[in-house]
Amino acid sequence: MCESCGCGDPDSTVTLTDLGSGARTVLRAPHAHSHPHGQDIGQLDHAPHRHGPGGEVIRLDEPVLAANARIAARNRGWFEGRGVLALNLVSSPGSGKTTLLERTIASLAGEIEICVIEGDQMTDRDGERIRAAGARTVQINTGAGCHLEADMVASAVETLDPASGSILMIENVGNLVCPAMFDLGERMKVAVISTPEGDDKPLKYPHMFRAAGLVLINKTDLAPYLDFDEGACRRNLAEVNPAAEMLSLSARTGAGMDAWLDRLRAMLASVSGTSGSARA
Repeated sequence: MCESCGCGDPDSTVTLTDLGSGARTVLRAPHAHSHPHGQDIGQLDHAPHRHGPGGEVIRLDEPVLAANARIAARNRGWFEGRGVLALNLVSSPGSGKTTLLERTIASLAGEIEICVIEGDQMTDRDGERIRAAGARTVQINTGAGCHLEADMVASAVETLDPASGSILMIENVGNLVCPAMFDLGERMKVAVISTPEGDDKPLKYPHMFRAAGLVLINKTDLAPYLDFDEGACRRNLAEVNPAAEMLSLSARTGAGMDAWLDRLRAMLASVSGTSGSARA
């Protein structure tokens, strides 16, 4: 899992910044990245498992995931009770998630309120882009961490307090490995592939694409200049996850965006019991 990726760096600080007010909250201070089972995650760098009396392997990361799952369940209950559509956007770095969000926010302005949790290791550049696009935003900087966790989302939701009938977009840290394992309480993981990355991404990162309910192929405007085979990409996804839906679009040009926006409207209606009328 994250035993050697840097998530357990005891000198890493996780912070949350409300980009509206500028208020900054330290979620995890240096030397305080601990987990409920009492084992500092930093120790897992050198001891990802131990052996029980009978020689069986006991995974120390399992309690971490179990604790995360409990908080994720509470998040999910809150979203469902409030009628909020929460989506977890996951991808490699540079897939175009932030550009996709900017265009989505602009396209649905005056129709559906969208707020965003922006996850990055450092800087609030993407968060500021989202705020400038017109959405209330909190920035979570994970330091050495390679993914968002359910408790981070819970803290961000307290700040954002998304309205009933709105959409909460969670832009996860750019990484197709660890975010697959951490439930945040979202309705669905939406994986974004960009055409320059190649059509074999689902085969290379099967855990993520098994976890995704919807896959977006972005940057289709570049496809004519690349060795990207959309048909092969769709077949590769079907091999890994036959139930996943796939849409192709270009967040830069707007081609294919209507299908994505209609999908959002339908998903919101299913959780809020509304037709997606104006809420902003």
